[in-house]
Amino acid sequence: MLKKLKKENMGSSNLGWLESRFHFSFAEYMNPDNINFGVLRVLNDDIIHPNSGFDTHPHSNMEIISYIVDGEITHKDSMGNKETLKRGEVQYLSAGDGIYHSEHNWHESKNLRLLQIWILPPQSSLPKLYGSQRFIKDDRENKLLKIVSSQNGDAKVKIYQDINIYVSELNSNKKIKFDVNDNRQIYFVQIEGTSKINDIELKDGDAMEITKESKINIEAITNSHFLFIEMKEL
Repeated sequence: MLKKLKKENMGSSNLGWLESRFHFSFAEYMNPDNINFGVLRVLNDDIIHPNSGFDTHPHSNMEIISYIVDGEITHKDSMGNKETLKRGEVQYLSAGDGIYHSEHNWHESKNLRLLQIWILPPQSSLPKLYGSQRFIKDDRENKLLKIVSSQNGDAKVKIYQDINIYVSELNSNKKIKFDVNDNRQIYFVQIEGTSKINDIELKDGDAMEITKESKINIEAITNSHFLFIEMKEL
């Protein structure tokens, strides 16, 4: 089953310094019929304007992945980590019983765009994790790049939950196939450009819930940048 989710129907917010599109209930956007998709609890498409960002704030019992679409993010946390990441790079943390961090765009003139992905952990109060990975465009151009897996998986970024996250920048008219194992489901995000997923068109900002499918065929109509999260059915 393929359920297309148009960006126009998603939650949104504009705080001046921050523009957000909410794929699931978050902040002032509350829809009791749209809380999560499996273990995927939050997916926010955020634009943070120059010289602004999220000041120090807490998280606990959540696994958080930030995928940088454009611009630069500077992270600082209570474990002593501080770094700046750019397009296509990935930052992750598993907050365990509590962590404080900040995220800012300190660039003087350029917006920061990122996907903030929150995953429910398999249990509470797990040991804290933090890390990043500096992928380059060649890693994902015209191929699937697995950027996140579980601890038992083979991605360079490993969290506790049983998920896999893939990204690609697929040139116009290129195609990729992905086999979906039994009892697994996918949340697909069209970040930039336009694709067809099993002949259903997604434009930039759209998403798709994919359940009870054995494979997906992805075709780039224009140059296409996308991400999808593969997980257990619940």
